[in-house]
Amino acid sequence: MNWWLSRSINNALQQNFESCGTHQQSYQNVGLVIGVTGVVGNSLAETLSSTDTPGGPWKVYGVSRRGMPVCSVAKVTYIQCDVSVATAVQSKLSTLKDVTHIFWVTSAFDLSTAKCCEINGAMFRNVLSTVISNAPNLRHICLQTGGMHYMGISKSIDGKLHVICHDPPFTEDMERLENVHNFYYTLEDVLFDEVARKPSLTWSVHRPDLIFGFSPHSILNIVGTLCVYATICKHESIPLKFPGTKAVWDSYSNASDANLVAEHQIWAAMSPQGKNRAFNITNGDVFKWKHLWKVLAEEIGVEYAEFDATEKIISLSEMMKDKGPVWDKIVRDNNLISTKLEEIGLWEFADMLLAGGTSRLSSINRSKENGFIGFRNSTNSFIFWIHKAKDNRLIP
Repeated sequence: MNWWLSRSINNALQQNFESCGTHQQSYQNVGLVIGVTGVVGNSLAETLSSTDTPGGPWKVYGVSRRGMPVCSVAKVTYIQCDVSVATAVQSKLSTLKDVTHIFWVTSAFDLSTAKCCEINGAMFRNVLSTVISNAPNLRHICLQTGGMHYMGISKSIDGKLHVICHDPPFTEDMERLENVHNFYYTLEDVLFDEVARKPSLTWSVHRPDLIFGFSPHSILNIVGTLCVYATICKHESIPLKFPGTKAVWDSYSNASDANLVAEHQIWAAMSPQGKNRAFNITNGDVFKWKHLWKVLAEEIGVEYAEFDATEKIISLSEMMKDKGPVWDKIVRDNNLISTKLEEIGLWEFADMLLAGGTSRLSSINRSKENGFIGFRNSTNSFIFWIHKAKDNRLIP
């Protein structure tokens, strides 16, 4: 059975990742994961280290600014490096001469400002220019961007966020939006410039939507963010109210399971049909927040609240301003891994996501037409990652 299909049919709750066992003397491929502590980076580290992953056995280097994470994968060689610093990249990554594949799954997030474009472009160029020059066997580069490729965000003078976007469903052949600062466009431009230096290099661009995954080190983790919010509600004995609009509560949404995104990137790296194209990647179904909200309340054990259109919309950014000491107490009382509230939730991102009214469904026909038939049940995926957060002591 197709590897990607078999992993999808095996319910997400049942997936296990095996280490490679005894030390491997040789590897078929060597992956360099930039952003290994993020939600997809964490999944890539585990999936590439699995015994049955296509292209394996894989040797895996994992690069992060913080170095080895609290929840580390044994078979990954962790490299602490701030990729925004060119001299650090040259020092740390120029020696990795055996790299065959780069997986770029990191970003410096600043709501699509011109500065954000500059920072992310420089980070990506630092890595590509160094590795392309020093790794003669480099064959493929996977660039992860996202569904925000089809959208633009701007801030008005009063600080409110405004979104413009294509008419969904989003397809990969849509033109770039004009007159917007979108660092995903910058990353693509850097990719195309750098691969032109080596004609044998292939590339793929991966555009997930809202990612369901696990990382104790990434603030762009909506499952973790909402779990922390629900945990604080439980601790304070208040109902779990939806911090968004009626439109978002009732509308259909896409999600992208982090394991599925990792599998999609490995497919592109290994399959001729995945080369030199951009692909949307979502779970293949849709969900409504009104349904997942009940799931979240049940899994955390907090009182569920139906949406009340007569009440003022909750701003998580405002609500969480003074909750740092509350979270510190929850961490101490439940012997959780040491985290600070500002490290595990990007509340402004959650507000923007849940308080909007714009449909952002993406088509995944291009992936299916080229042979990738992996999928996930979004409800099961949501539950799986909540359990992962509990198992790794991010939440009680």
